[in-house]
Amino acid sequence: MLKALSFCCLLATIALLASTATLAQSTVALSETGSSLLYPVITKWASVYKTVAPGVTITTASTGSGAGIAAAAAGTAAIGGSDAYLSDADLQKDGLLNIPVTISAQTITYNVPEAGDQRLQFTGGVLADIYRGKVQYWDDHAITALNLPGVGHLPHVRIVPIVRSDKSGDTFLFTQYLSASDAAWKQQPGSGLAVTWPAVDNEIAAKGNDGVLKACGDTKYAICYLGISYLVGAGNKGLYYAALSNASGTFVTPGINAISAAATAGAPNMPPSQSMSIVFGSEDAYPIVNFEYAVVKAKQPNAATAKALRDFLKWAISKDGGNNGGNLYPGFTALPPEVTKRSLQQIDSIH
Repeated sequence: MLKALSFCCLLATIALLASTATLAQSTVALSETGSSLLYPVITKWASVYKTVAPGVTITTASTGSGAGIAAAAAGTAAIGGSDAYLSDADLQKDGLLNIPVTISAQTITYNVPEAGDQRLQFTGGVLADIYRGKVQYWDDHAITALNLPGVGHLPHVRIVPIVRSDKSGDTFLFTQYLSASDAAWKQQPGSGLAVTWPAVDNEIAAKGNDGVLKACGDTKYAICYLGISYLVGAGNKGLYYAALSNASGTFVTPGINAISAAATAGAPNMPPSQSMSIVFGSEDAYPIVNFEYAVVKAKQPNAATAKALRDFLKWAISKDGGNNGGNLYPGFTALPPEVTKRSLQQIDSIH
């Protein structure tokens, strides 16, 4: 009888331990911080994923790509959202992976009431001249030559360039585009998450895409570079976005096909680290296109966190999950199959 009771107690203890372990595995908190461009879609994913994996909680924050990369490197966030990729040296230094999770683009947005709803056109060279202060007025010949007579009267009013004040993937993308368009810009100031902008006395610096959007909406005759996920907000403020000259010299807008074309063309040449630019990605593509990256530590603090992170990222890049059209925020485009395959290989290495 005593043996039977002892055996029953042992079974009960094993059952209790098993249920406690199951509970521990099923309640995992993941934090994401970083790119303000990525923020709307990863916030949507976090909400939808709660219905897929109720035991996993994902918090998100819009702090800028630079802050996201730093948080992932420091281990203070499970995911650093970034519009910018890292060099192989930086990835190895901090034990990081940068994993494409979707495709995005950047717009050039402006506040020129006289242009009405006639879309303005720009080349990268003209934008470089605006941001270095060489082209200062909206009726400068460099602008009117690209737009008249299709666009109505452009005023003799100074252009107000808006830049990011924080370390930003959007700055990384925009300055990559300017560097690829203009040899002098490539030399100085070049490209990066932050650059020393040429001195323009009426330039405005704003934090985050939301700050840039507010500054552009509040400032007549301003121009800015803005993540495509903020186009709805731009439209609500009466702002318009430009058509940009692409690799073939054609002026194009950031539609789904023009965005997908850049990623599809670049996919066969993608390195194992998946760090690559798709600015001017192909002759039929919109010129400022990028992969949105989840920057994560390859080695996680424990097995439960590693599994939860792998499962979420696999769901995020799946066409049945985050990359399903219904789960993508407007302006984002699903990864091509070849990129998805490479992202899966990186995700599987998280431990």
